[in-house]
Formats: sequence, structure tokens, C-alpha cells
Amino acid sequence: MSIPVRALGAALLAAALGTSACAPVRTHQGYVIDKELVDAIQPGVDNRESVLQTLGRPTLTSQFNEGEWYYVSRESSNLGFQSPKAKTQETLRVRFDAKGNVVAVDRTGAELIASIDPYGKTTPTLGRKRSFFQDLFGNIGTVGAPGAGPAGGSGQ
Repeated sequence: MSIPVRALGAALLAAALGTSACAPVRTHQGYVIDKELVDAIQPGVDNRESVLQTLGRPTLTSQFNEGEWYYVSRESSNLGFQSPKAKTQETLRVRFDAKGNVVAVDRTGAELIASIDPYGKTTPTLGRKRSFFQDLFGNIGTVGAPGAGPAGGSGQ
């Protein structure tokens, strides 16, 4: 009679462990935004140095000029091995003028998150299509071919 009770206990334990594995995993990525510190940054008063001392290094800077710094904060969650889904995201953009003074501080939310779907497992390219063996053996005979220069690369 103790064997079925043990089997029932083992089944209940396995079910409890199985359902606890389905709990969402919550993660935080990026900058931790402190509202008081962000509110302390004032356009026309602060400059790059004071922003760096107050907020720290930005998550990323503008690619085209030194006029914008971005601080990105994201909370996400996922179940098991699924891809994480963003729950909240806040992006803080600090804009500077040519002299390095703060012009504006803007905030945006999760509405700017873009979903990108990769195109298969290969990147499409222009040009001719070659097989695996053409790529592997395609250069045989081209080294030291007539008109390709001196053999051995001595550069006489």
C-alpha cells in the first residue's frame, strides 16, 4: 500500500516542479533611470561634463555628431526558452548644442521598439550563385597563373 502513496507523492512533486519552471523570468537591461537625477538636468544650465557627473556614461551616443546622448532602460520577461518580450522601455535623450550645453531632455517609451524579422538563415547577396564545391575548389590553379605576376611573390 505504500508504493502507490509514494508514486502519488512523486507525481505531485514532479507536477509542482514542472509548474514552477513556467514562472516568468524578469530581467532589467541598460541604465537604471533615477527620476530625481534626470529632473536635475536643466537645459541652458548643464553641459556635457555636468551630465556625465550626474547621470554617468550614456548607453549610446549619436552616430552622426556629438549632439545627442541616449540612456536606455528596459524591463522584459520570458517564459522558459522563449525570446524575451519587453514590458517597459524608457529612453532618455539629452541633446547638446555645438558648445556642449544641454538644449533639451526628452523621454520616450516602448512605442519606439521595432520588431525585426530576420530573412531566413542566409543573407541575400547580389552576384552569381556558387555551390559549396565551387567555393571550396574555385581558386585552384589561379595562384601563379600566367599574367598574374612572378611566381612565389618575390616581387623582382
